[in-house]
Amino acid sequence: VTFHTQANVNQAYELMKAAVDAGVNFFDNAEAYSAGEAEKIMGAVIKKAGWKRSNLVLSTKIYWGGEGPNDTGLSYKHIIEGTNGALQRLQTEYVDLIFCHRPDIHTPIEETVRAMNQVIRQGKAFYWGTSEWSAEQIREAHHIARRESLIPPLMEQPQYNMFHRERFEVEYANLYTELGLGTTIWSPLASGLLTGKYSKGIPKGSRLDLDNYAWLRERFEQEGMAEKVLRTIELEQIAGEIGATLPQLALAWCLKNTNVSTVITGASKVDQLKENMKAAQFVNSIDDDIDAKIEEILDNQPTPVPDWRGM
Repeated sequence: VTFHTQANVNQAYELMKAAVDAGVNFFDNAEAYSAGEAEKIMGAVIKKAGWKRSNLVLSTKIYWGGEGPNDTGLSYKHIIEGTNGALQRLQTEYVDLIFCHRPDIHTPIEETVRAMNQVIRQGKAFYWGTSEWSAEQIREAHHIARRESLIPPLMEQPQYNMFHRERFEVEYANLYTELGLGTTIWSPLASGLLTGKYSKGIPKGSRLDLDNYAWLRERFEQEGMAEKVLRTIELEQIAGEIGATLPQLALAWCLKNTNVSTVITGASKVDQLKENMKAAQFVNSIDDDIDAKIEEILDNQPTPVPDWRGM
């Protein structure tokens, strides 16, 4: 998501190379990121690096493809045309994963399922999934796919972090075992809030300081954000107890959840990315004692679905 707005091809190459050197092989994108420019940059980087395609797992997301009357949503037409456009920009014959970037209330889910099935049958993607769909919508897509002998969605890309938990931990709870749902979570650092860099306001040059992220800045400035900033200061002290930085603790906390298949973390600087990669070292350091301290600070643990048999 930082490509084009914060990183050109050369900078993106350094970022992706540092990620590959650290063992990363999954790179996520979307037709909406910088109006397709992010896909162009990623495609150019992969070509420049000469990485073997089969060693990489690439994904893109379809929904917001432009200003034209048929360039938005999850219609059969836009999914097919949007996929073709994305592949052209990425300079690849296929993506490994393709996501419906958001649910489309104007298109029947059956139409979307049929379109994604066609994308896979044509070899333009291997698996398809959803992003920020409700559990009900995901189940409906599965039901339609099974009924019509089509390929169902296999993964979801939801927001998940210390401050955003309800949907991932409660609404989706049964889908992980019921459907074998995989997850590629986004915003594990809460748009930078869990890096601690906003504890004294919005620094110059940060994402919230950019004109095209005015919507994110407005969200940051809304009521209740000051309280979250104070919680990050306390969390930073907990991170110090295990020898980690605050972002490393936040990432490790996500990784510790067994229902998290992979954590998507963006970066605009190589040093920042390298530090984030060290988060995996601290997963086992979040023991019951540390976890209890984190929960006490967050004070936002979702209430699970009640088990009335125990009442």
